[in-house]
Amino acid sequence: MAEGISFTAVVGIGEILQGTDIAALIAERTDLIDGDVVVVTSKIVSKSLGLATRQDKDEVLAAQTDRVVARRDATRIVRTHHGLTMAAAGIDASNAEPGTLLPLPSDPDAEARSIRKRLRDLTGRSVAVVISDTAGRAWRYGQTDIAIGCAGLVAVESFAGQVDSHGQPLVVTAPAVADEIAGGAELAAGKLGRRPVVIVRGLADHLVTSDDGPGARALVRDEGIDLFGLGTREAVVASLVPGGDARGFATHDMDIPTLVDLALPPEGIDVRLVDDRQLAVLYPPHLPVEAGQLSQRLAALAIAHGLCGLTVQAVPESPCDSDSTRP
Repeated sequence: MAEGISFTAVVGIGEILQGTDIAALIAERTDLIDGDVVVVTSKIVSKSLGLATRQDKDEVLAAQTDRVVARRDATRIVRTHHGLTMAAAGIDASNAEPGTLLPLPSDPDAEARSIRKRLRDLTGRSVAVVISDTAGRAWRYGQTDIAIGCAGLVAVESFAGQVDSHGQPLVVTAPAVADEIAGGAELAAGKLGRRPVVIVRGLADHLVTSDDGPGARALVRDEGIDLFGLGTREAVVASLVPGGDARGFATHDMDIPTLVDLALPPEGIDVRLVDDRQLAVLYPPHLPVEAGQLSQRLAALAIAHGLCGLTVQAVPESPCDSDSTRP
């Protein structure tokens, strides 16, 4: 257990240009020791990579977007190609020349590995590296820095299988170590101090690793288990579009009979499973509206539960149809 952790901003980094050797600047301005964590903002990494652009913001945003999560007026929350969910894909215009935009590095984990290796070559020290960026939180006001890339660090520490001070078993306790470090580093650096590098010292030994590790990718929740993959309005729209895309909806082990029960079929209307990809809503002549409503509910529920390939068709009931054909 760490006895004390310090966060120290590195002074004198200066303006970063394309081709700047960030690791060399850090090595010249601080004395690293084994076990340190070097936190570097994504902004200066993007600058050193020459990613600054004067393209139209909408064009840059489109290029950085995997899919839109939520949109309100001019604000767009998107899932990036990294798997990050961020406002405007993390594109930054602050602390850059007027009219210039800075998109995120395409592979922050790779950049963290590169800086880590370069620091080892220059100093002989084994340190961890975190690439940080600022992000909002869905349930809270304000922003905090998170780790979008890292190397040589346990990004998520699992306590599953251990017990707390009262003997209760821990099941899902997993501190996001890399994110916590990024947030603390932001406090040390300050937003206006032009100090984009922070040295974190005193972290528990087992958290800084000899190998690069899986990186910050370990912090990205897979779409299939993301319970908040879409905004509320977007989820409604996506579920109602015929042949809609199920991305953004967490997948569930949902069987067809349960899906039908959730749709609350009115009395007098039966639902028949034609095959594993098609449902028929059988209705008597006096219930066509109700059958249409049920069909829409079934289609929306199918998409919402990851069954976007399931088709639903309302079919008038013929005299030879059985009385009960629900699957």
